Amino acid sequence: MDADAHLPVPPRPSVVVVAHGDMDLDTSAPLAESLLAAAHAHPVVVLDTSGVTFADSAFLNLLLRAHALTELRIAAPPHQLQRLLEMTGADTVLHIHPTVQAATSAAPLSDREAS
Repeated sequence: MDADAHLPVPPRPSVVVVAHGDMDLDTSAPLAESLLAAAHAHPVVVLDTSGVTFADSAFLNLLLRAHALTELRIAAPPHQLQRLLEMTGADTVLHIHPTVQAATSAAPLSDREAS
């Protein structure tokens, strides 16, 4: 094999962002900064929501803004967050996975849409 030859590397999510605690207008600013920075820098971002204890419409708005910038994958949403996503219909727009492992190993949307 030539020294200049490169084996193709399958596309993988480049970053996992972790959310924890209450996510509302008053508390989600640090997460918003990290999530939006990751969304601007990476084609796929996994958001681990397993530690979220409360989420409101401000958090939902943040998810939708990040989703517009990147392929956002929501991983391990707790019951309250899953319910919020279902009640608002956001679960039909956002890509939700039961675990971080499932979110990081999922094929990129471009690959799934091509098949």
